[in-house]
Amino acid sequence: MSRIRLAATAAGLATALLLSACGSGDDPLASDDSGASSAPGTVTVGSANFAESELLAEIYSQALEAKGVTVKRQFNIGARELYLKALQDGSIDLLPEYNGALLSALQTGGAPEGVSKPEDVLAALKKVLPAGTEVLDQSAAEDKDTLTVSQETATKYSLKTIDDLKPVAGQLVIGAGPEWQERYQGLKGLEELYGVKFKEFKPLDAGGPLTVNALKKGDIQVGNIFSTDSSIKTNNFVVLDDPRNLYLAENILPLIRTSAKTDAVAGALNAVSAKLTTENLTTYLAQVQVDKKDTATVAKAFLSENGL
Repeated sequence: MSRIRLAATAAGLATALLLSACGSGDDPLASDDSGASSAPGTVTVGSANFAESELLAEIYSQALEAKGVTVKRQFNIGARELYLKALQDGSIDLLPEYNGALLSALQTGGAPEGVSKPEDVLAALKKVLPAGTEVLDQSAAEDKDTLTVSQETATKYSLKTIDDLKPVAGQLVIGAGPEWQERYQGLKGLEELYGVKFKEFKPLDAGGPLTVNALKKGDIQVGNIFSTDSSIKTNNFVVLDDPRNLYLAENILPLIRTSAKTDAVAGALNAVSAKLTTENLTTYLAQVQVDKKDTATVAKAFLSENGL
């Protein structure tokens, strides 16, 4: 599972929201007196505790400030169950989310079977959002599972999509987290949906350094790496397209308390979503993770270079 989906299990999140609702007598995301609610006219922006989420939250914050909105930052909150509780009690009003991961967390049993395309995931997500919250426009940018190869392997076998693997997969070794052996969105789905069966599977890690290093050294020829991982750019890896939509969409979008949404807020955030792509997010995230630039500086550059 991706680092995003690992942030909260569906069962744990559903239970937490249910208990909260039962305990307060109100809807799960209504404000309660225990939260440090934002001052009137102020939007408090939160984030999860990983670099991409913090960068996106800073981009949102600066985009709002550019439109005259007063912003309070409360980043690096933690995993999904923690930041959704902060949204629930009014400690934050807004944060970046991922449509597929959020759907999987809120929907009992995870995302419905057959729901994987961005528009289908968004439609399903809107049906299960807790009362008092909504999502704004989703971006084209995704941080999702991919099959990734080296430039050398892509050239040697003329690989552009997962379909292209079918005639050559029997010669190739794939590396991913151990759970890939049993996941539909792993080896099972690749064989069933694409007819792709590899020579060997090496259990490594979920898009982490073991997989990246094995791909660099040629110990594996195909790896499961997440789509905005900086290693893709720094190593000139090639991400194979997924035309049959095996992998659940993970489009980035703002999750916001309805009470905090105004025309100015929605307009600023939707403008960001319109400019955000997987490619440019990967580039700017690499400036944070690889070049060690300050998040605020990188966010400012993104907004400036995209006319925001």
